[in-house]
Amino acid sequence: MRYVTSYPRPVSSPTSRPTGLTERRKAATQLDIARAAAELFAERGPDATTAEEIARRAGVALRTFYRYFRSKQDAVGPLLAGGGDRWRALLAEAGAATDGPALDLGAVLADAVRESLTPADATAGEALEVTRGMLRAAHEDAALRAVWYRVNQESEERLVPVLAGLAGDGADPLDVRLAAAAATDAIRIAVETWAASDAPAEGPGSPADLAEDTLRQLTGGLRLLGA
Repeated sequence: MRYVTSYPRPVSSPTSRPTGLTERRKAATQLDIARAAAELFAERGPDATTAEEIARRAGVALRTFYRYFRSKQDAVGPLLAGGGDRWRALLAEAGAATDGPALDLGAVLADAVRESLTPADATAGEALEVTRGMLRAAHEDAALRAVWYRVNQESEERLVPVLAGLAGDGADPLDVRLAAAAATDAIRIAVETWAASDAPAEGPGSPADLAEDTLRQLTGGLRLLGA
């Protein structure tokens, strides 16, 4: 299960995916709008992009845009959240496939990070480049940065119960929270560092390469991971 689609799905966790037809349609519309916003921000920046232009590119009415999002910057939230969604899904799958006492949580975290940030095809690589452009635009746009930080904070909160389940009933809640915070920040810093560079989507300096390094450094002393 690698980065196989051009953009992630707008879901918050493996257990909160839309189930009804109406919910799936809403999620699909939100993601269409998020894709359009990300592409336009990467192309011309938030200042030169209007909500009307985002709605037009997404093929929806402006009132539909505002039904789902309060601002043009807010529209990219579902897209940015997809990375954490994929990562948590991979962690959950690893936990389901491994007997608890035999689980190497540090290795599971690293494997999931590498898989979720490695593009499987050219289309996925192009999507990462759109993300790079969007994060560069966020450097000059406080509202867009706020969305990025909010998405990361929400991702950290949703990671806590996933790690708690992987660690087992005897895990210290403080250790679980520290691991969730460190792992989330490791990925955020890695992606931001890559976005500010001209490194490729794969290989040295790629998001997966940087994330493995930052994850190792930030989580190296955590009891939950066996340090």
